[in-house]
Amino acid sequence: MQETVDSEWESFARAQRGDGMAWGVLVARHRARLAALALFVTGSAEAADEVVQETFVRALRARIRDTSGTVRGFLGTIAYRLAVKETARVRRNVELDRAEHVDGSRDALERVLADERDRLVAGAIAALDAGHRDVLVLRFYGGHSYEEIAESLGVPLGTVKSRIFYAVKSCRETLRERGATS
Repeated sequence: MQETVDSEWESFARAQRGDGMAWGVLVARHRARLAALALFVTGSAEAADEVVQETFVRALRARIRDTSGTVRGFLGTIAYRLAVKETARVRRNVELDRAEHVDGSRDALERVLADERDRLVAGAIAALDAGHRDVLVLRFYGGHSYEEIAESLGVPLGTVKSRIFYAVKSCRETLRERGATS
């Protein structure tokens, strides 16, 4: 059963007031998605972890005036803005994945292939210009609606849709050129 937006905000308010169970649910529900978003923006697993932690700290302290959006979008916006600031501060590329020792088992092979696929996708996304990369990351890794992205970036809704279309198209072409897709 999916919570309604109102009950999601009520759970969020309980978490802010110190309800440990509500806080645990909030973190469990959103942590992985926020980490993926932050990783794609910063390019660093360590920076992404810091961004996620800071996102929850800021959310805990936030005074919410408008609950017309979703908690997911609210947290994603905080994480996105923090990740952009961190990227600007660091201005360096960090390898997205670190090589692991391969033990030869089927599971290890599947992990290596999945890691390689993720690395290729991350590379294709990183190769996009900032405007296209930002909307793509916010939509697919941040879980934002088109309207939330438009509001967050201060661009028209049609621009968001167009940028997502061309970003996906460009990533597909890049992956096809690199032999990742047929």
